[in-house]
This record gives sequence, C-alpha cells and structure tokens, in this order.
Amino acid sequence: MRNKQFTINLSHNNGHIVRIGLLALASLMAISCNNDDDGDDRLGNWVDRSIFDGTPRSNSAAFTINNIGYMGTGYDGDDYLKDFWAYDMDGNFWIQLSDFPGVERSAASSFAIGNRGYMGTGFDGDNELADFYEYNPQNNTWAPISDFGGGVRRSAIGFNSESTGYVGTGFDGDNDKKDFWEYDPNADTWTELIGFGGSKRRDGTAFSIGNTVYIGTGISNGVFADDFWAFNTNNETWTELDPIDAEDDYEIARSGASGFALNGRGYIAGGNLGAGASTTVWEYDPSSDSWEQKTSIEKTSRENPISFYNDSRAFLALGRSGTLYLDDNFEFFPFQEEDEDD
Repeated sequence: MRNKQFTINLSHNNGHIVRIGLLALASLMAISCNNDDDGDDRLGNWVDRSIFDGTPRSNSAAFTINNIGYMGTGYDGDDYLKDFWAYDMDGNFWIQLSDFPGVERSAASSFAIGNRGYMGTGFDGDNELADFYEYNPQNNTWAPISDFGGGVRRSAIGFNSESTGYVGTGFDGDNDKKDFWEYDPNADTWTELIGFGGSKRRDGTAFSIGNTVYIGTGISNGVFADDFWAFNTNNETWTELDPIDAEDDYEIARSGASGFALNGRGYIAGGNLGAGASTTVWEYDPSSDSWEQKTSIEKTSRENPISFYNDSRAFLALGRSGTLYLDDNFEFFPFQEEDEDD
C-alpha cells in the first residue's frame, strides 16, 4: 500500500521519511521504520535460518532440487565470484561444492530439470556472457552444454518445466531483450519461443505454480515494467494478465526482486523501487488474479537476493542494500502472524 500523501512535501526511501518541508511538524522526524510497511495486520512471518557460510553477495544464481537449494556466482562489491554452494532445508546448513566452471560472473540465469541444475550467461565485469553448464549433484560435477541460443546477456529470467528449461529477457550490453528460448537437455539444443507480447526488460522476476510460470517486474526502457504474464509450460502459450500496478494502492513494480511460490500462491519480495532497496513483499493469488501485501522482509532491505522453494517451503537469502552486501537467510511462512523474535 502506498504511503499516505500529506499536504507538505515528503520524500520517502524504503519507508524512511528523509525530508519534511514544515519545521512545525519536526516531531515527525522521529518516525523511522526499517520496513517500508505501515500495516500491523498483515500476515507473514520471516524466521532466521542458517547464515550463508561464504562471502556476502548479490546477483547470484540459484535453483532448487528437492529439499536442497543450490547457489553460486555473484558480486561482493569488489570481486565477481564463481564459488558454488548447497543449502540443506531440512538440516539447516550450508556446504561448499565444486566451483562453477565458467569465469567469475554476476547476474547469471539458472533453472533445474529433474535432478540436474543449469547455470549460465551473466556479466564478468567487462562483457555479457552466453556460456552455459549442467550441474550433477549426485557426483558434484559440472559439464558444459551448448551456449545460450539468444546470445550474450545478463539479468535474464530463467525457469523450467518438468522436461525443459527456459531463459529470456535480459540485457545484451546494448539493448534490453524480450525473447525467450527453450532448452532441451536430451538434444542439447536451444529453440526460440514465439508469442510473448510483453515489454523488453532486465532484472525481471518469475515464479512457478503448477504448470504455469508468472513473469513480471524489471526495468523496461528505463522505467519499471508493470505488465504481468502467465506462461503455460504444457502448451507453451502466453496470456497477459492485469498489470501489477493496476490499483492505486499497489506498489509492486520494481527491479531486482526475488520471486517464489508456496502453497499455490506466488510472491515477489525485495527489489529496488527506484529510491533504493525495499523490504516489501506481495502475494499473488492466481484464482482471482489479485495481489495482497504481506509482512515485509525482516531486518535489512535488499535487492537482487536469491530464493529457494519447493512445494512446501520457501527461503530468501543474500542480496545487497546500497553498498552493504548480505549473507542472511530467512524462511517465509505466509499465513503466520509476524514474530520479530524468531
């Protein structure tokens, strides 16, 4: 929900009042909130889980296989990275695995098909990239696959069906993109899809509910994209849904957010709203094509975090807030009341 408008000049950044035009109301300067969230009755509880063992970072790539979240690459404010890690949801611990075999990078794309993970593209500090690799968790090994069919790019969206992977949108070093490509692991080939009528974008968000992938947010032509799309992985068709900021009290459009799904609902968390990193979280109900704001991320606002999720659990981790790079990790319970002590 948007902040209430006053007749005086207010400017806000992540819920913090940063300028007040009338000294007569100077007492308002004491108002400060770490969450850009003024609702006390929203549901959603964030529970601290094991802090990431490696270097704090943002713009990593992640995928989930069963109850294990896998994460690698990223940027720590000084260096581009290629280390690769697993988070055990049941045991609540991290373990370092074999390094990602490509060059160090951030803003890569990733997805999982069956019991294999896939990661590629991204930015190495000088160039956008197109190389892609397959990870086998059974023996902790990587193998190169065909380069991404759409050419070099960073900040693209990746997702999967039961048998194929998909990568699309992003930035190729000169232009934002809107193409989507399908990867067939049996043939090791990329095929361009047709039918997406949405905006070009980078730093968009996707989450999967059943056989449908929902895609939105990101930067398009220098402004936040507010179109929202559903992709049916069974017949590979696109459907345009209501814009994400169709209502006056919605403030969902953003870039660099994390998307995940849980119990038949989708979530968009964190990201950049234009004035800095955010803590806000929105829940999407596909049965009504509607949004509801949930309890904000506890503690630090963030953009470019990662998420791990399966049918029953969802986690949000890492990211950055300004020049602060993060290594925290939370599990989200969307229908619990907030408990700041857990």
